[in-house]
Amino acid sequence: MSEPLTTPGEGFHPHLPDAEGQSVRPLRSRLHHIRADALDGDTAQSGGMRRFAAVSGTTVGSEKLWMGQTHVAPSTASSDHHHGASETAIYVVSGHPEFVFLDDAGETPEEVRLRTSPGDYIFVPPFVPHREENPDPAVEAVVVIARSTQEAIVVNLPGLYVLKDAEEA
Repeated sequence: MSEPLTTPGEGFHPHLPDAEGQSVRPLRSRLHHIRADALDGDTAQSGGMRRFAAVSGTTVGSEKLWMGQTHVAPSTASSDHHHGASETAIYVVSGHPEFVFLDDAGETPEEVRLRTSPGDYIFVPPFVPHREENPDPAVEAVVVIARSTQEAIVVNLPGLYVLKDAEEA
């Protein structure tokens, strides 16, 4: 009986042998296991929060998806920002982060604050300026983020405002 080529929980491509004469297969021809302790902090950032990439063009060769974690420290707010043409889906893992944006559906733009709990989801459309806040004085907020681009696009802004035309952003 031959030994298994895959060892569960052993990180990045443990099943690929380093045997002479074997060609290396491209990143997009196999599954990838990204361990919790191997997230990549070398990604776009906003003040007040830390982003960690798990799935990206750099880490696994993705072409249409970015996924990772964001941590917001207690009593902290991120910088105002948007994510360009990328759609963003957010899943709240822990804490009670708040997501703030300006709603311009009425005559005057109004600040809206979405208060969340673990298990909640948020959808951020392309080019919508917003910020994340963690009002809890003791507990870090952690969310998982998925974006419709292979890298974490972050455009930091001087303030929270409604973009007049997404093409100008």
